[in-house]
Amino acid sequence: MVARPLARGVDSRVRFSRIFSLGDRKNPTSWTPAIILNEDDPTLPVSLAPFISYRDSTSLPANISITTRGKFCYPFDSVDTWSSVEGLTLPPSLVDSDSGKLSICGEILLVSWQSLHHDKSLLNDEIDPSIVILVDSPQLVQTQGLLVDAIDSIRIRFPSSLIWTPGIGGPDNCALLSWLGVDLFDLSRSRSAASLNILLTTLGPREVDNSMNEVADMKAQCEEWRKSISATRAAIRDGSLRELVEKQSLSSPRSVERLRIHDMKISNQQGERTGLSRILGNKARLRCNSFTSRSDPLIQDWHKRISFDHTPPSHQTTVLVLLPCSATKPYRLSQSHQRFSKSINSRGVHEVMVTAPLGLVPRELEDIWPASNYDIPVTGEWDVDELRIIKEILFNLVSRIGYSRIINHSGIDFGECEVEIIDTRKDFSAGSNEALSMLNEEINKAVEDFKLPKIKENIHRLEKLKSLSRFQHGSDLWLEGTKVEGRPPIFTIKKDGLQLAQWNPRSGRFAFSKSCLKILDKHDTLPRVFLYQDHSWKGDLFSTNVSSKSGEIRRGDEVLVFQNSRLIGSARAEAPGWEWPNGPGRLGKAQHRL
Repeated sequence: MVARPLARGVDSRVRFSRIFSLGDRKNPTSWTPAIILNEDDPTLPVSLAPFISYRDSTSLPANISITTRGKFCYPFDSVDTWSSVEGLTLPPSLVDSDSGKLSICGEILLVSWQSLHHDKSLLNDEIDPSIVILVDSPQLVQTQGLLVDAIDSIRIRFPSSLIWTPGIGGPDNCALLSWLGVDLFDLSRSRSAASLNILLTTLGPREVDNSMNEVADMKAQCEEWRKSISATRAAIRDGSLRELVEKQSLSSPRSVERLRIHDMKISNQQGERTGLSRILGNKARLRCNSFTSRSDPLIQDWHKRISFDHTPPSHQTTVLVLLPCSATKPYRLSQSHQRFSKSINSRGVHEVMVTAPLGLVPRELEDIWPASNYDIPVTGEWDVDELRIIKEILFNLVSRIGYSRIINHSGIDFGECEVEIIDTRKDFSAGSNEALSMLNEEINKAVEDFKLPKIKENIHRLEKLKSLSRFQHGSDLWLEGTKVEGRPPIFTIKKDGLQLAQWNPRSGRFAFSKSCLKILDKHDTLPRVFLYQDHSWKGDLFSTNVSSKSGEIRRGDEVLVFQNSRLIGSARAEAPGWEWPNGPGRLGKAQHRL
């Protein structure tokens, strides 16, 4: 009998973590992150533990089988069992050696550090297992960085597969491993803890408290698992998984190590493999409550793009004005920035906010993710690392843009710079009459010294939107010859009387009209996806109708849809590019059809 594949969709995504719904998508009965039981484990609800595994070692290599505990395979009429042979796994230290005995692939695929380096069959695009098992996970965790590298390789290669790392998961690292891309866990560590009368909790292992009549039996261990998986699923749904990971990783030096290594790995990668989003609505939050938050690849990505890519409006490249941030986002809505705006009576200067952890936020970018969505604890003092980051970004920006003068109202001493820096604070608070008077005086002086032009408001708005488009989409060519209408903060962009797009800061994105799609295609502004030639496109985008893609796709991006070399519409990406075109669930939500 041919093994049937697991039916799975994706309910929620955060970077590399996902909540898979298992079975009939209209009525799923289990979800991930989840537990795989073995035959000696306590019985748990199917919603928490959808699989049970067996290992037969009576012959070598051993045989592994996994049975579903629910009707998860189409047509959802019975449970299913998948089997595979383990192969011969050598220690990770012998990675240069090839045992020659590899796992047999079916709906479950067993891989090791060695097979990831030697098994050429893994490159076969036709291989699409339901579950991938990293069999030597307990050995990989002993060597720095190997586990992170292995999970990254598996996740990118098999975007629709569930990943299981046997023997290393627990309530104390469930969120972290999910953040890395792991979907399935087992009770091995909990059984070991129970035998030692140690309770493996969401905050790490600890001795039981006899004064509270605590026990460390498997019932108690499973209760900790239930709490941990519930918290992880909830954090994925509301986008707060990074916060949970940072808190949970503190239970172990090894967990902190893996989070830092993963951060460095993703920060050093480029494009869609980072899993980062460029465009998210105003409901998303980025809470930076710990020092570890600063190493988040999302924040590192912002630093790099402001330092080396972003260009201000064309009429604002001569004078840079540095302003303090505010607790209110976007900054322009705060009382302090409304006072600043009264003193800055020229549209020819470039306003940039100084903040942590993002470093610098140009005024034209204050409405977009993550500048409009971050929260930090405020003490009123900058630490050494924050100052280092801010100065580094500033000097990179100044050197690249070529400003002639910096008016510094931030209160930070930047020391020596290749450009003249004028302090308008002089130990006064930013909103004091004295400081605001100095700010106004220096703005007026800069206007005279550099003969800054008087820019009309409609031109100013268009140039700001061009700068924003360059930051989000890498191009502003689609805006050539357009006019901006409307009352702030919502603007309508028109060309020859035809509406091309609307800018709404509440969504932090351009809402392109159907009329704009051909212009976007002409100027190669958006990524493209291509449907199968014989498919009749009626719904959203799935792996069943998308054959390929071109360009870098990040979650939240607008994409152009083609079929038979013809532009037929647009969609909004719900999955990052590493999941396209073969990822599970809905990849993109349809927007327009031509």
